[in-house]
Amino acid sequence: MNTEEKCVRVWDLPTRLFHWALVVLIALQFATAEFGFLSMQWHYRFGWATLALIVFRVLWGFAGSQTSRFADFVRGPRAVADYVRATFSATAPARIGHNPLGGWSVVAMLACVLVQALSGLFASDGIDEDGPFVDAVSNATVKLATKVHHLGESALLVLIVLHIVAVLLHRLLKHDDLVTPMITGRKRADAPAPMRFASNGWALALFVVVAALVLALTTQGQ
Repeated sequence: MNTEEKCVRVWDLPTRLFHWALVVLIALQFATAEFGFLSMQWHYRFGWATLALIVFRVLWGFAGSQTSRFADFVRGPRAVADYVRATFSATAPARIGHNPLGGWSVVAMLACVLVQALSGLFASDGIDEDGPFVDAVSNATVKLATKVHHLGESALLVLIVLHIVAVLLHRLLKHDDLVTPMITGRKRADAPAPMRFASNGWALALFVVVAALVLALTTQGQ
């Protein structure tokens, strides 16, 4: 291990709570929709909670801690290509937060889950389960939203599998543990330049506002 390495703070608490809460909510939604675990009413409730989480994370990507901001990890095609080439080199530089390729996987995951949450509001199985806003739109919109919701489920599963594979490859090939830091917030790395971390209180206030807005929206769909 590099003698200059030490345990440094990487992820703030809000980002870590978001990550694991999203894991749980996606698992619960899949279980309710595919295996009849609980009723579909719970599927809708989990969907609302997911929408609140995603909106919060998008806002946190602009107003949160340094490693959580999109500006810190969303890079152009050249940076992604350079990173991919570097991964095959023994001198590939270590990253504190998301690498350029991982950054785009985060964006893809957030976009996919957001599309799922929004399309579910207007989707219908054509029998006895309707999204909360089905009556507010045309049949054509309902059909489109339903198709998008079904396709989005498959796309989300693919992204999840790719994410898990990437985490395992990092562990096996690069000896880089990505899971523990997402639990503890810290990892062993060369001491970076001082990083900026937003306060937990600011995150809580932001989430309360987002949750209140989503809760108000749920009353319109009843």
